[in-house]
Amino acid sequence: MKKALVISGGGSKGAFAGGIAQYLIEESKQTYDVLFGTSTGSLLISHLAALRIPEIKHAFTHVTQASIFCNNPFIVKQKGKLFKTRINHFNVVKNFIKGRKTFGESTNLRHLIEQKITPTIFQEIKSSQKEVVVCVSNFTLNTIEYKTLSECSYSDFLDWIWVSCNYVPFMSLVIKNKFEYADGGFGCIIAIEEAIRRGATHVDAIMLSTEVQQLNRMRSRNAFDLLLSTLDFMGDQIMEDNILVGKLYAQEKNVQLRIFHTPRVLTTNSLIFDQDEMERWWQEGWEYAQKEATSNNPM
Repeated sequence: MKKALVISGGGSKGAFAGGIAQYLIEESKQTYDVLFGTSTGSLLISHLAALRIPEIKHAFTHVTQASIFCNNPFIVKQKGKLFKTRINHFNVVKNFIKGRKTFGESTNLRHLIEQKITPTIFQEIKSSQKEVVVCVSNFTLNTIEYKTLSECSYSDFLDWIWVSCNYVPFMSLVIKNKFEYADGGFGCIIAIEEAIRRGATHVDAIMLSTEVQQLNRMRSRNAFDLLLSTLDFMGDQIMEDNILVGKLYAQEKNVQLRIFHTPRVLTTNSLIFDQDEMERWWQEGWEYAQKEATSNNPM
């Protein structure tokens, strides 16, 4: 039996996925031979594979906007429990003057990844024979690519994790091997099908959205809101396709598939990183997995 853990994209909602994964690994005693991550999922899977869960929990629940962006295209203001965002025109213009192709730059995230995923962790995973796979989108070739830790150098693998998280046009567009790369979620939000193609017979998939749409989007107030709504809409369609194809493929190959969704809408802007919220989401994910681990029907 080959077991896979697959974690979707979802920005700050990755904290909820971390709580689910912690319960599955520490309490349900699940062991995974291969771990797939897209976008925020790619930030989790190395530490999960190395069983360094307290370290990744601390990293996820202490991240801030400054941890991600060296040039933040957003202005975030909190009023009570609500967050409001608007575009930072000064930073956006500054980025364009520098000749950048995106509204903001996220090189701080690349530095953070290097701080948290050390060469020691990288070698531990290589020695464990576990597969750790990151999904990225190649804009130049118009393809989805899967980068496996065992086939990469340390520096290259960190680059691919960073690439997988770069939600353009708000974060950096990365040029690597002469190709333009960005967030894996533009092509595959959750890699259930790829996990099965690689021989997984049991898949636990964490999808950072509700199973059924629970809200209607507010009418766009400006071009910035419209762009976010457009990207969210396309992401929702990709997600639905990924899940549908994954379920059908699991049935065809007689694979046991469990999908964990968020039980409620956690946020309408997953590019806001608030420490208190993310700590709550991590705990909420753990408690949700405790309730759902035995009742989630395999496909």
